[in-house]
Amino acid sequence: MKIGELLKKGQFSISFEFFPPKTQEGEDELFHTIKNLQELGPTFVSVTYGAGGSTRERTKRVVKRIHEETGLITMAHLTCIAHSKEELLEILREYKEVGIKNILALRGDKPANLQNFKPPEDACTYANQLVSLIRANFGDWFSIGVASYPEGHPESPNMDWEIRYFKKKVESGADFSITQMFFENSYYYKFLELCQEADINIPIIPGIMPITNFRQVQKFASMCGTTIPQRLIEKLEPYADSPEETLKIGVDFAIEQCLDLIENNVPGLHFYTLNKSKATLLVYEGIRTSIRA
Repeated sequence: MKIGELLKKGQFSISFEFFPPKTQEGEDELFHTIKNLQELGPTFVSVTYGAGGSTRERTKRVVKRIHEETGLITMAHLTCIAHSKEELLEILREYKEVGIKNILALRGDKPANLQNFKPPEDACTYANQLVSLIRANFGDWFSIGVASYPEGHPESPNMDWEIRYFKKKVESGADFSITQMFFENSYYYKFLELCQEADINIPIIPGIMPITNFRQVQKFASMCGTTIPQRLIEKLEPYADSPEETLKIGVDFAIEQCLDLIENNVPGLHFYTLNKSKATLLVYEGIRTSIRA
């Protein structure tokens, strides 16, 4: 089933994002997490793709295993900046062969360990080019999602620039978008207003990360330019070394954030799980009765 088609029907989407573990032990733990979260009946799940294609084989293996063993609608992330077009087409053909119908098309980060990295000569250097490549070669086989950044991509000089390049992805054939994590809903609502003014009308699913490790999230936020509200920092800082209190504060905040989003008729919620289930399960329990059918 294609995610874009489900969203067009107005079905409220609950989805979970995972990353491909480096070890077999980590993969076993991930599938325990997936088993726990599968009971919630997610609309889809997704698997990330490392910078510069560094997790190419692991991502493909995990995507295929989830698809075959669980029957969950599975979306594969695909980054383009470090691949030739033929390499991208090869990956996409492999996904098509096993029945994967959903792709999150991303530019991707440059490999951090290669200071003089240059993309292949015929690489897609922007996500909209990857979207166009997929549409030109596979038509409507794949439902294509793209990323969006309510506070702006770290490389965007301003929000006008952000909206301009987001619209290029939409015009190239994207069906829906998932946002970068955010903690202040006002950024998301303002982003939707800017999209509406630019005649961008695809579903934009908010990305939610329940905080379970304050220092870890601070690092993530600084890397991607996400604002952590001062009121939340003041609550978390005294308990930075207490996993139990951090979890409680993080879950309570995420529940409050999600309830406000649901009240404002978002198309769904996408949870960045970090391959753990406890926090997401607790948040879901707190919002379950407010989710529209």
